[in-house]
Amino acid sequence: MTNPLLSIEQLGFRYRTATQSALQDVVFDAAAGELLLVAGGSGSGKSTLLRCLNGLAPRSYRGEFTGRLQIMGQDPASLNLAQLAQLTGTLLQDPERQIVASYVERQAAFGPENLGWSRERINTAVATTLERLGITRLRQRETHHLSGGERQKVALAGLLTMQPPILLLDEPLASLDPASAREALALFRELADEGRTVLLVEHRVEDALAADPQRALFLAEGRQRYLGDIAGFLQFADPREVKLPVTIALQHGGNGVSQPVPPRPRPSPGDPLLEFKDVHFAYGDGAPVLRGVSLTVRQGEVVAILGPNGAGKSTLLRHTIGLHKTQRGLVCVAGQDVRRSTTAQLAHTVGYVFQSPSHMLFASTVREELAFGPRNLGRNAAEIEALLPDMLTQVGLDGFADRAPFSLSFGQQKRLSIAAVLSMQPRVLVLDEPTAGQDYANTIALMHTIGALRGLEATVVITHDLDLAITYATRVVLMRDGQIEADGPPEQVLSDPARLERCRIIPSSLLQLNLQLLPRTGRFLGSAELAPYLAEGYLSCGP
Repeated sequence: MTNPLLSIEQLGFRYRTATQSALQDVVFDAAAGELLLVAGGSGSGKSTLLRCLNGLAPRSYRGEFTGRLQIMGQDPASLNLAQLAQLTGTLLQDPERQIVASYVERQAAFGPENLGWSRERINTAVATTLERLGITRLRQRETHHLSGGERQKVALAGLLTMQPPILLLDEPLASLDPASAREALALFRELADEGRTVLLVEHRVEDALAADPQRALFLAEGRQRYLGDIAGFLQFADPREVKLPVTIALQHGGNGVSQPVPPRPRPSPGDPLLEFKDVHFAYGDGAPVLRGVSLTVRQGEVVAILGPNGAGKSTLLRHTIGLHKTQRGLVCVAGQDVRRSTTAQLAHTVGYVFQSPSHMLFASTVREELAFGPRNLGRNAAEIEALLPDMLTQVGLDGFADRAPFSLSFGQQKRLSIAAVLSMQPRVLVLDEPTAGQDYANTIALMHTIGALRGLEATVVITHDLDLAITYATRVVLMRDGQIEADGPPEQVLSDPARLERCRIIPSSLLQLNLQLLPRTGRFLGSAELAPYLAEGYLSCGP
């Protein structure tokens, strides 16, 4: 490759507190105009690779750095972080860690201001970037009132205004609704076509393919397992670690199956646990976020709530833990008005896992993080200690009890935050974007663990992951503009193309296949349940 912008030889890194290397012997070049897909399971070293490229490792993340790295012909060790920031722009997995300004416009201008640009140049860059991302309407909004997806777009705006030649994008689709994700991928392709080098780290390979990456780099356990064209990668990749188009995933593991499995029975819903009655809400003097929402979640239900960024999904569910108070209407938890309940009382019934782990994690060790909630609910030390091994196993964190939470990968932090809530044994579990940062294997294991928990009476999942809703939800609720657009069984709610378009949902390959097979199955099924149809020729089509 002639004149690569990035050149990496035998790159390795071991964090100071770790016994094993997070990266070993990574070798690749990336040229101007290339979009390189970087994939791998949770904890495979993808984020560590980006930290090495942007200089945070070993400067901020201390440890042992080995190998050779050149960025635009320069050794990054000879550059300070301000100089590196003009060469490489990084979008973090968690936008909460990247947004430093109170208003969207100021966040977009923050980088150029620190680089000493003129006011006129900054104003032009900010206006152009916000328009390019389709968020000009957010320009005067306060950043702490934005949805997770809106924050992700604003964090990206802060990166793009500085116009770095190399873009390092760490799970940029995690908080975006499907249509916004598709728009972002088109933008990444456009930026590469303009001559930038783009490294796109994504578990959601099926979605990332829309950006038309030239090559893929696959990491596993910190080592480079594949570097090459996309066709070869799709044949090589393990569908348990990255999300592939369903037909390709089933071709990897669909041999030897014969008869279709019968649909799983859905339990009859029981007593109401969460009730929203004509709920209205706005932040301060801003526009209404919720406009007359009425919804009931009952025992035995797994409810998936989908909809565009800013639709009010998280705002609605935060009422159940007392973070918001209705301006009109009523919210009840297990029959009790939340306005007459304390946060501690609500915590006995509702366990809420926030979208960002940084909103939840604070203890010095994983052990302390998991013990904090049960201790505050009055459980004794022996009982708490007995819970820990099983809880760590359930979320794939065996051996991490004495690690600092923020030394974990984003996906591991997410699973830890879920475990911290599960340790309090709530009756209702609310998960806000649980699949962010998770590979497919961890997502499946987590959802199976949740489904098997004794004492858990209902689960509510706020998600942009359409396949998660198809596979696990007994009921789907679509929200748009602060109201409920549709509510019912997945095969009923997700079968209307016009409705999906209004709610910015792009059909996945799993949805398309389920719609094709619905006359035979009678209901939507997960990919594993669809595998037997491979033998009957239904999955012979391409991705």
